[in-house]
Amino acid sequence: MRFNPKARLDTSRTRDVGGSGGGGLGGGGLGGGGMQLPTGKMGAGGIVLLLVIVLISQCTGVGPDLGSVLGGAAGSTLDASRFDQAQGDTGRYANCKSGEDANNNPDCALVAVENSLYDYWKGEVNGQFQPENGVETFTGSVNTNGCGNATTDVGPFYCPTDQTIYLDTSFYRDMLEGQLGGKDAPFVRAYVIAHEYGHHIQNLLGIMGKVRTQQGPRSDSVKLELQADCFAGMWAQAAQTTPDADGNVLISDLTDTDITDAIGAATAVGDDYIQNRMSGHANPESWTHGSSAQRVQWFKTGMASNDDVNACDTFAAGAV
Repeated sequence: MRFNPKARLDTSRTRDVGGSGGGGLGGGGLGGGGMQLPTGKMGAGGIVLLLVIVLISQCTGVGPDLGSVLGGAAGSTLDASRFDQAQGDTGRYANCKSGEDANNNPDCALVAVENSLYDYWKGEVNGQFQPENGVETFTGSVNTNGCGNATTDVGPFYCPTDQTIYLDTSFYRDMLEGQLGGKDAPFVRAYVIAHEYGHHIQNLLGIMGKVRTQQGPRSDSVKLELQADCFAGMWAQAAQTTPDADGNVLISDLTDTDITDAIGAATAVGDDYIQNRMSGHANPESWTHGSSAQRVQWFKTGMASNDDVNACDTFAAGAV
């Protein structure tokens, strides 16, 4: 993935708040809770116990929380009773000015991806669009405005209450690549942010209110997550033709390898893949995000959608 060197970056919606240190394992899935493993520890089936309480009113992510599999407590990742103001900006992204900066610095690449998602979706949902309140990165733990206190175990997630995407950037190295055996590549990082932005679009369109069932291969939770994958695919297909406010296309080159990397990431965060990797067997009745095959299928559906949001209607009868 390459960015247009002449394109200007807007850092107004991307900030870093540092962190309090500690707070988990230096990685994590995306969500909370999980299936019960034979060891008695909570596993990696996806958002289960925690999500029953806070999926829509609090947070939602691209994959399950794995911190509890590795020894964390399932209920400690999000505390919905805590509502703190955003922490101060460390200035981590202040020097991200252009597409050339994005080509040379992964922090600036995150800004560029957010900019591209903003440019794409403001043209897709028109009068219903408003930008997310920000992509907020942190280290260790963070106090959100609407989803309480989150640690690294939660991984990237979207909080609909404050309309903010939260990300501990160590997730890519420590969990996706380390624990799940996935690949930390530039467009993998873009796919994760695009998925979370998909949740923001669902929030704007009122789709989150459709979620009633939390577990199972055809549950509303799975449908919500697969649709976010589909929305990520929509953006990926259009990324090289989406102009910014100056008429410049920000992403100038997206290769087949980039798309393959994104598909690999979708595979690595499938419920069945994670369950098999962590416990040696899959339990579809505990799924909350969908199988690897489902996640890849809906990402590809988004890429083939021709910018039609309706093509991503995972809630339609028989779609999932």
